[in-house]
Amino acid sequence: IKPIIGCEVYITPGSRLERGGDQKSICHLTLLSANNTGYHHLMKLVSAAYLEGFYYKPRIDKEILSRYAKGLIGTSGCFKGEVCGHLFKNNFEAALKAADQYRQIFEKGYFYIEIMDHGLPEQAKLNEQLLKIAAQLDLPVVATNDVHYVDAGQHTAHETLLCIQTQT
Repeated sequence: IKPIIGCEVYITPGSRLERGGDQKSICHLTLLSANNTGYHHLMKLVSAAYLEGFYYKPRIDKEILSRYAKGLIGTSGCFKGEVCGHLFKNNFEAALKAADQYRQIFEKGYFYIEIMDHGLPEQAKLNEQLLKIAAQLDLPVVATNDVHYVDAGQHTAHETLLCIQTQT
């Protein structure tokens, strides 16, 4: 078994150091360590998210991501990712621009467009647009799923962690 160490982080559109703003504009981004350098950079980013960027949630921004992107693989994320968020608002150009920004932040070949199929009607249209972005920017594509636990029996533990996170 070869573990892949990673984290879904929250990206704030402004500076991680600023407090305030619309919390709904925070986006998800999946980060995976490709090597030892990436692992150490992931730890720096997660620590900074809590120590410098915490405002309701631990957040990073593109400035610090750029500083520590070496050795990390990034994926465009789920529906709450920046690229998908723009596509949901029917703003293809903004989605393309966001994907291009991430392409420039990560090492060549280390940013992936992420597609999923959960059987949702809007997913097929979204995946078509994501594949178009990948083709235009020459980005690799990865098929994933929104998995939070391995066995159905782990649902209660996952739900408990979510309740602790949201203080509900």
